[in-house]
Amino acid sequence: MFIVSLTYKAELSEVDQYIEAHVTFLEKYYAAGKFIASGRKVPRTGGVILVNAINKAEVDSIIKEDPFYISNVADYEVTEFIPTMAAKEFDAIKNCI
Repeated sequence: MFIVSLTYKAELSEVDQYIEAHVTFLEKYYAAGKFIASGRKVPRTGGVILVNAINKAEVDSIIKEDPFYISNVADYEVTEFIPTMAAKEFDAIKNCI
């Protein structure tokens, strides 16, 4: 499992130009079973995506398809972790790759 933390490096007005394409990108990987959760940081300086991937190379490959990455409006930090505990409602998350 991986946490991808995006930090905007462009003004929000520029980032907003790519929001629709970014949402389409997110939907693609939710449908593929790769994205578990995502959302904006508060304050709005970027976002976070929880990714179910085999390895960091797979995550890096996915990130390269993000319109924010392609347009160079965000930096990405990838953190791998192994979920060992979860609330009952999220117990299945422990069985992710």
